[in-house]
Amino acid sequence: MSRRLRMWLLAFGGAGLAALLVAACLDLPSFGGTHHPYGARAVHAALARHTANTVASVNFDQRAYDTLGEMSILFASILGCVVLLRQARDEHRASPEPAEPARPVRRYALLVLPVALLTGLYVVAHGQLSPGGGFQGGVVAATALHLLYLGADYGALERVRPLGTYEAADALSVSAYLVLGLAGILAGTAFLANTLLPYGTFNTLSSGGIVPLLNAAIGMEVASAVVVLLAGFLDQAVEIEEEHGS
Repeated sequence: MSRRLRMWLLAFGGAGLAALLVAACLDLPSFGGTHHPYGARAVHAALARHTANTVASVNFDQRAYDTLGEMSILFASILGCVVLLRQARDEHRASPEPAEPARPVRRYALLVLPVALLTGLYVVAHGQLSPGGGFQGGVVAATALHLLYLGADYGALERVRPLGTYEAADALSVSAYLVLGLAGILAGTAFLANTLLPYGTFNTLSSGGIVPLLNAAIGMEVASAVVVLLAGFLDQAVEIEEEHGS
Protein backbone atom coordinates (compact mmCIF):
# COMPACT_ATOMS: atom_id res chain seq x y z
CA MET A 1 0.00 0.00 0.00
CA SER A 2 1.45 3.34 -1.02
CA ARG A 3 1.90 6.27 1.35
CA ARG A 4 -0.64 8.31 -0.63
CA LEU A 5 -3.31 5.64 -0.24
CA ARG A 6 -2.62 5.27 3.47
CA MET A 7 -3.03 9.01 3.95
CA TRP A 8 -6.36 8.96 2.10
CA LEU A 9 -7.58 6.09 4.28
CA LEU A 10 -6.48 7.97 7.39
CA ALA A 11 -8.26 11.13 6.24
CA PHE A 12 -11.44 9.18 5.44
CA GLY A 13 -11.47 7.44 8.81
CA GLY A 14 -10.64 10.66 10.66
CA ALA A 15 -13.43 12.54 8.90
CA GLY A 16 -15.93 9.83 9.81
CA LEU A 17 -14.83 9.84 13.44
CA ALA A 18 -15.00 13.64 13.57
CA ALA A 19 -18.53 13.59 12.16
CA LEU A 20 -19.66 11.08 14.80
CA LEU A 21 -18.08 13.11 17.60
CA VAL A 22 -19.73 16.33 16.41
CA ALA A 23 -23.11 14.62 16.14
CA ALA A 24 -22.72 13.17 19.65
CA CYS A 25 -21.71 16.54 21.13
CA LEU A 26 -24.66 18.32 19.50
CA ASP A 27 -27.05 15.79 21.06
CA LEU A 28 -25.67 16.17 24.60
CA PRO A 29 -28.02 17.59 27.25
CA SER A 30 -27.30 21.11 28.39
CA PHE A 31 -24.66 21.59 31.05
CA GLY A 32 -26.01 21.69 34.58
CA GLY A 33 -29.36 20.20 33.68
CA THR A 34 -31.44 18.01 35.98
CA HIS A 35 -32.15 15.22 33.49
CA HIS A 36 -29.60 12.41 33.99
CA PRO A 37 -31.28 9.17 32.90
CA TYR A 38 -28.15 6.99 32.97
CA GLY A 39 -27.04 8.29 36.36
CA ALA A 40 -30.47 7.82 37.90
CA ARG A 41 -30.71 4.24 36.65
CA ALA A 42 -27.15 3.40 37.76
CA VAL A 43 -27.71 4.74 41.29
CA HIS A 44 -31.05 2.95 41.55
CA ALA A 45 -29.50 -0.37 40.48
CA ALA A 46 -26.59 0.06 42.91
CA LEU A 47 -28.91 0.73 45.84
CA ALA A 48 -31.22 -2.13 44.87
CA ARG A 49 -28.28 -4.55 45.02
CA HIS A 50 -26.81 -3.09 48.21
CA THR A 51 -23.65 -1.69 46.62
CA ALA A 52 -22.76 1.59 48.33
CA ASN A 53 -20.19 2.61 45.70
CA THR A 54 -22.14 3.21 42.50
CA VAL A 55 -18.94 3.14 40.40
CA ALA A 56 -18.17 -0.38 41.67
CA SER A 57 -21.75 -1.40 40.87
CA VAL A 58 -21.33 -0.12 37.30
CA ASN A 59 -17.94 -1.82 36.86
CA PHE A 60 -18.70 -5.21 38.40
CA ASP A 61 -22.46 -5.57 38.11
CA GLN A 62 -24.18 -3.42 35.50
CA ARG A 63 -21.23 -3.51 33.06
CA ALA A 64 -19.20 -6.44 34.36
CA TYR A 65 -18.71 -7.73 30.82
CA ASP A 66 -16.93 -4.48 29.86
CA THR A 67 -14.64 -4.87 32.87
CA LEU A 68 -13.80 -8.37 31.66
CA GLY A 69 -12.65 -6.80 28.40
CA GLU A 70 -10.47 -4.27 30.23
CA MET A 71 -8.92 -7.03 32.33
CA SER A 72 -8.27 -9.09 29.21
CA ILE A 73 -6.51 -6.14 27.57
CA LEU A 74 -4.23 -5.79 30.60
CA PHE A 75 -3.56 -9.54 30.67
CA ALA A 76 -2.71 -9.61 26.96
CA SER A 77 -0.48 -6.53 27.32
CA ILE A 78 1.49 -8.10 30.17
CA LEU A 79 1.83 -11.33 28.22
CA GLY A 80 3.18 -9.40 25.24
CA CYS A 81 5.69 -7.53 27.41
CA VAL A 82 6.89 -10.78 28.99
CA VAL A 83 7.47 -12.28 25.54
CA LEU A 84 9.24 -9.20 24.19
CA LEU A 85 11.41 -8.66 27.28
CA ARG A 86 12.47 -12.27 27.74
CA GLN A 87 16.16 -13.06 27.82
CA ALA A 88 17.55 -13.31 24.27
CA ARG A 89 20.17 -15.79 23.04
CA ASP A 90 22.92 -13.17 22.98
CA GLU A 91 22.20 -12.08 26.56
CA HIS A 92 23.05 -13.45 29.98
CA ARG A 93 22.13 -12.61 33.55
CA ALA A 94 24.65 -10.89 35.78
CA SER A 95 24.00 -10.46 39.50
CA PRO A 96 23.85 -6.73 40.30
CA GLU A 97 26.08 -5.23 42.92
CA PRO A 98 24.39 -4.66 46.30
CA ALA A 99 23.16 -1.08 46.54
CA GLU A 100 23.87 1.34 49.36
CA PRO A 101 20.90 3.72 49.52
CA ALA A 102 21.11 6.81 51.65
CA ARG A 103 19.89 6.34 55.20
CA PRO A 104 16.94 8.76 54.89
CA VAL A 105 15.80 6.99 51.73
CA ARG A 106 16.13 3.57 53.36
CA ARG A 107 14.30 4.68 56.50
CA TYR A 108 11.48 6.34 54.60
CA ALA A 109 10.99 3.47 52.13
CA LEU A 110 10.93 0.76 54.79
CA LEU A 111 8.51 2.75 56.95
CA VAL A 112 6.15 3.55 54.10
CA LEU A 113 6.19 0.04 52.57
CA PRO A 114 3.83 -1.69 55.05
CA VAL A 115 1.58 1.36 55.16
CA ALA A 116 1.34 1.51 51.36
CA LEU A 117 0.75 -2.25 51.10
CA LEU A 118 -1.98 -2.15 53.73
CA THR A 119 -3.55 0.85 52.00
CA GLY A 120 -3.65 -1.01 48.70
CA LEU A 121 -5.28 -4.06 50.26
CA TYR A 122 -7.76 -1.82 52.10
CA VAL A 123 -8.75 -0.06 48.87
CA VAL A 124 -9.33 -3.42 47.18
CA ALA A 125 -11.34 -4.86 50.09
CA HIS A 126 -13.57 -1.77 50.39
CA GLY A 127 -14.07 -1.19 46.67
CA GLN A 128 -17.82 -1.83 46.87
CA LEU A 129 -18.19 0.62 49.76
CA SER A 130 -16.02 3.63 49.00
CA PRO A 131 -14.09 5.20 46.10
CA GLY A 132 -11.37 2.89 44.80
CA GLY A 133 -11.43 -0.79 44.05
CA GLY A 134 -9.40 -3.54 42.46
CA PHE A 135 -7.75 -1.47 39.74
CA GLN A 136 -6.56 1.32 42.05
CA GLY A 137 -5.74 -0.87 45.04
CA GLY A 138 -3.88 -3.40 42.90
CA VAL A 139 -1.56 -0.71 41.54
CA VAL A 140 -0.91 0.67 45.04
CA ALA A 141 -0.13 -2.80 46.46
CA ALA A 142 2.21 -3.68 43.60
CA THR A 143 3.99 -0.34 43.86
CA ALA A 144 4.44 -0.80 47.60
CA LEU A 145 6.54 -3.93 47.10
CA HIS A 146 8.97 -2.00 44.92
CA LEU A 147 9.82 0.35 47.76
CA LEU A 148 12.25 -2.42 48.72
CA TYR A 149 14.19 -1.60 45.55
CA LEU A 150 14.61 1.95 46.81
CA GLY A 151 15.09 1.20 50.48
CA ALA A 152 17.27 -1.92 50.26
CA ASP A 153 18.50 -3.38 46.98
CA TYR A 154 17.42 -5.46 44.00
CA GLY A 155 18.13 -8.73 45.78
CA ALA A 156 15.69 -7.88 48.56
CA LEU A 157 13.00 -7.13 46.00
CA GLU A 158 13.59 -10.43 44.21
CA ARG A 159 13.11 -12.36 47.44
CA VAL A 160 9.59 -10.98 47.96
CA ARG A 161 8.42 -11.28 44.36
CA PRO A 162 8.95 -14.79 43.00
CA LEU A 163 7.86 -14.24 39.42
CA GLY A 164 6.43 -17.73 38.97
CA THR A 165 4.01 -17.14 41.82
CA TYR A 166 2.86 -13.77 40.50
CA GLU A 167 2.48 -15.07 36.95
CA ALA A 168 0.33 -17.93 38.26
CA ALA A 169 -1.69 -15.49 40.39
CA ASP A 170 -2.27 -13.31 37.32
CA ALA A 171 -3.65 -16.23 35.34
CA LEU A 172 -5.70 -17.57 38.27
CA SER A 173 -7.34 -14.21 38.92
CA VAL A 174 -8.44 -13.92 35.28
CA SER A 175 -9.77 -17.47 35.47
CA ALA A 176 -11.62 -16.67 38.71
CA TYR A 177 -13.40 -13.77 37.03
CA LEU A 178 -14.47 -16.04 34.17
CA VAL A 179 -15.58 -18.81 36.53
CA LEU A 180 -17.77 -16.37 38.45
CA GLY A 181 -19.31 -15.33 35.16
CA LEU A 182 -19.93 -18.91 34.04
CA ALA A 183 -21.47 -19.72 37.43
CA GLY A 184 -24.30 -17.37 36.52
CA ILE A 185 -25.02 -19.40 33.40
CA LEU A 186 -24.95 -22.65 35.39
CA ALA A 187 -27.39 -21.09 37.86
CA GLY A 188 -29.80 -20.46 35.00
CA THR A 189 -29.45 -16.69 34.66
CA ALA A 190 -26.81 -14.95 32.53
CA PHE A 191 -23.06 -14.55 32.25
CA LEU A 192 -21.76 -12.42 35.15
CA ALA A 193 -25.28 -11.91 36.48
CA ASN A 194 -25.28 -10.72 40.09
CA THR A 195 -27.65 -13.41 41.33
CA LEU A 196 -25.37 -16.05 42.87
CA LEU A 197 -25.05 -14.62 46.38
CA PRO A 198 -27.38 -12.69 48.68
CA TYR A 199 -26.92 -8.94 48.53
CA GLY A 200 -26.22 -8.74 52.27
CA THR A 201 -26.54 -5.75 54.56
CA PHE A 202 -26.07 -2.41 52.86
CA ASN A 203 -22.71 -0.66 53.48
CA THR A 204 -20.92 -3.72 54.88
CA LEU A 205 -18.01 -5.73 53.47
CA SER A 206 -20.29 -8.65 52.61
CA SER A 207 -22.79 -6.55 50.66
CA GLY A 208 -23.19 -6.35 46.90
CA GLY A 209 -23.56 -10.00 45.93
CA ILE A 210 -20.66 -11.07 43.71
CA VAL A 211 -19.33 -7.50 43.36
CA PRO A 212 -16.73 -7.97 46.17
CA LEU A 213 -15.53 -11.23 44.60
CA LEU A 214 -15.15 -9.73 41.14
CA ASN A 215 -13.44 -6.70 42.65
CA ALA A 216 -11.01 -8.94 44.54
CA ALA A 217 -10.22 -10.87 41.36
CA ILE A 218 -9.46 -7.61 39.57
CA GLY A 219 -7.26 -6.42 42.44
CA MET A 220 -5.28 -9.65 42.41
CA GLU A 221 -4.90 -9.54 38.63
CA VAL A 222 -3.78 -5.91 38.52
CA ALA A 223 -1.31 -6.30 41.39
CA SER A 224 0.23 -9.45 39.90
CA ALA A 225 0.34 -7.96 36.41
CA VAL A 226 2.09 -4.77 37.54
CA VAL A 227 4.67 -6.79 39.49
CA VAL A 228 5.38 -8.99 36.46
CA LEU A 229 5.58 -5.98 34.15
CA LEU A 230 7.99 -4.04 36.37
CA ALA A 231 10.07 -7.18 36.86
CA GLY A 232 10.60 -7.41 33.11
CA PHE A 233 11.77 -3.82 32.83
CA LEU A 234 13.94 -4.00 35.95
CA ASP A 235 15.57 -7.20 34.72
CA GLN A 236 16.50 -5.44 31.51
CA ALA A 237 17.93 -2.48 33.39
CA VAL A 238 19.72 -4.31 36.21
CA GLU A 239 20.38 -7.99 35.45
CA ILE A 240 20.38 -8.83 31.75
CA GLU A 241 23.49 -7.95 29.78
CA GLU A 242 24.71 -8.64 26.27
CA GLU A 243 27.44 -11.19 25.75
CA HIS A 244 29.95 -8.54 24.68
CA GLY A 245 29.35 -5.51 26.87
CA SER A 246 26.47 -4.20 28.97
